[in-house]
Amino acid sequence: MLEPTLKKNDLKAKQLIIVFSIIVFAAVTVLSKFNLAGKINFPFDVHLFALANAIINGTVAVLLVAGLIAVKKNQWQLHKKLMMAAMFLSILFLLSYICHHLFAGETMYGDTDGVPGLSEAEKLTAGSARTYYLILLATHIPLAGLALPFILFAAYRAMIGEYAAHKKLVRYIWPVWFYVAVTGVLIYWLIAPFYK
Repeated sequence: MLEPTLKKNDLKAKQLIIVFSIIVFAAVTVLSKFNLAGKINFPFDVHLFALANAIINGTVAVLLVAGLIAVKKNQWQLHKKLMMAAMFLSILFLLSYICHHLFAGETMYGDTDGVPGLSEAEKLTAGSARTYYLILLATHIPLAGLALPFILFAAYRAMIGEYAAHKKLVRYIWPVWFYVAVTGVLIYWLIAPFYK
């Protein structure tokens, strides 16, 4: 096992994790109300942010699997590096996610004419794939928001050397984080044809 890298201070850690999680949730919620689409001219297609999100999510999923394999092989230092990389990429994802929604606006699955709302013809064309997309989205978004403080608590437990508590928490949060990362890629793949 690795030596702890932080001194234990559960109260301070709890406060920081909760405050950080609330700030992230508030930032995503508030900034989703703003739409600067078309108001700023970028020298590139703003949907590149969405592509970056998918690439980041896919990379995080790979890092999570690699981290799991590393820990099963008792490669603690490699595991730590992989998990820290996954957390760093998740922060980049958050910034890119906010930029995409801020500068590209909302995209509705099945919208082919650019008119707000879906016509019956668009709904018919989208078919059951739209239902699949909406189910993925309805599970992905809340799980992504709820996972954050647990991921941070799991990282904190590892950093203070409380590996039993870390392992207990990770047993539940790792599959959620992995699901969020994989569904993020699937959601992009499904919605990308409707970007304008």
